[in-house]
Amino acid sequence: MSQFKSDFLRVLSERGFIHQVSEPDQLDALAAAQRVTAYIGFDCTAPSLHVGSLLPIMMLHWMQQTGHRPIALMGGGTTRVGDPSGKDESRRILTDELINENLRGIRTIFSKFLTFGDGPGDAIMANNADWLNTLNYIDFLRDVGKHFSINRMLSFDSVKLRLDRQQELSFLEFNYMILQAYDFVELHKRTGCVLQMGGSDQWGNIINGIDLGRRMMNAQLFALTSPLITTSSGAKMGKTAAGAVWLNPDMVSPYDYWQYWRNTEDNDVGRFLKLFTVLPLDEIARLTALQGQEINEAKKTLATEATALVHGREAAEQAAGTARRTFEEGALAEDLPTIDIKSDELAQGLGVLTAFVQAGLVASTSEARRQIKGGGLKVNDETVTDEKMTLNAGNLTPQAVIKLSLGRKKHVLLKPA
Repeated sequence: MSQFKSDFLRVLSERGFIHQVSEPDQLDALAAAQRVTAYIGFDCTAPSLHVGSLLPIMMLHWMQQTGHRPIALMGGGTTRVGDPSGKDESRRILTDELINENLRGIRTIFSKFLTFGDGPGDAIMANNADWLNTLNYIDFLRDVGKHFSINRMLSFDSVKLRLDRQQELSFLEFNYMILQAYDFVELHKRTGCVLQMGGSDQWGNIINGIDLGRRMMNAQLFALTSPLITTSSGAKMGKTAAGAVWLNPDMVSPYDYWQYWRNTEDNDVGRFLKLFTVLPLDEIARLTALQGQEINEAKKTLATEATALVHGREAAEQAAGTARRTFEEGALAEDLPTIDIKSDELAQGLGVLTAFVQAGLVASTSEARRQIKGGGLKVNDETVTDEKMTLNAGNLTPQAVIKLSLGRKKHVLLKPA
């Protein structure tokens, strides 16, 4: 059982969110006695967040559920610089227009997990461009830069790893940790924020902010980091062969999102139920205890609950129903992912290798050939044995589509347009 007295830290601890906490006893006592304001920063490098960002979003969710005030800080300013943590090379510089466009896409996801408003416990959406974009460089150097030691900055992993590999680290990126520390101080001034949370690779950056807060304002600030989540086989969360698993429905459909969670490795089910759903712990314990084939029931529950949080309960149930009809009942579910193909392309005969590449089920025709050799590709549930096979109007089902399958779990419908 957790040793924490505050609901906030106890819930985070019991569900597996805590890697390190600075001054844990003091933070626990503070959270037990009063409402705490905390923030997590999100850079705006893409038009959507992906599954890798779910962990920090869930931390903000539980923070609000236990009576505290979360801040989702959009990195409108820091995205112009780029965080060197865990990166081998410099990020490409984005235009302000693209950053703002990305920011609009990212904002939509938070309202599904947090309640925003003007009440004392309502979440805040902040943007560090509000204070970073108007900084006067000389004033900033004098007031903030004087508190940073180059010797100490060089010892941080984010810098040290790049230098050890003799990879270039620009002065622009070197400044990132100073800007992140300044964010913490600025949020403390504006909102009374006393806690920054983030992934374990952010520990050094967060400690910098605590140090700066003490030096500039004699403030007592805190750090809390979560473990970096990998799957049991060592893969990074949120990455698949097809690319990132985005949270916005126009980038990854609710069905594909459901499938991502359904394909969770057996050993990860219990951990992921705690981190990525809001199911009670006793229900999670029951699901985690399932053995053999029954573990698939736990995976379906994980998939449906995780999808409901991001896409809504109706879309999640629909995705689960589509999967059930497709896999268990062998039916052709019309809400499978669908790709339009030109009717004349079908009339001339569409090569089966090309069809699977167009459907996005394989990356190349050579990969399609390899899959055929292993019996991995199917057309209308029939295994493809001839790589020279062509698809035409004769392959259309009564629903006027052609069903392409990779293995048992990935299906796409080709529809003549």
